[in-house]
Amino acid sequence: MPSFAVSVLLAALGGALGAALRLLSTAGAARLFGTVLPYGTLFVNVAGGLAMGVAAGLLLERAGDPAGRLAPFLITGVLGGFTTFSAFSLDVITLVERGRHVAALAYAGGSVLLSILALWAGLSAVRAVLQ
Repeated sequence: MPSFAVSVLLAALGGALGAALRLLSTAGAARLFGTVLPYGTLFVNVAGGLAMGVAAGLLLERAGDPAGRLAPFLITGVLGGFTTFSAFSLDVITLVERGRHVAALAYAGGSVLLSILALWAGLSAVRAVLQ
């Protein structure tokens, strides 16, 4: 198991890679499909969710990650930088699999609603100050 500092460094390196992949994916989707809808965001959220399921299944459940280095790099870093929606989705599924269905529903609904409200509040505050 790597030290916490090494795990942070691995997550940071993976995050940089994931963020670059996100930028390339969203730019590519905009070129291919236009910008009428946020197709790039949809793509990274769905692809990230699929990749998170595969990574979690392989690293955390089936094959394991004996060195403890791949999970911080791939799950927290690359996939977290690519889309935090994949981490959110894993949290919801974890709650469901633990039989905490009401908590999963509250977490999912609350996360989406509160995140949208927080964004609106921040955007409104900046616009009010800048006017």
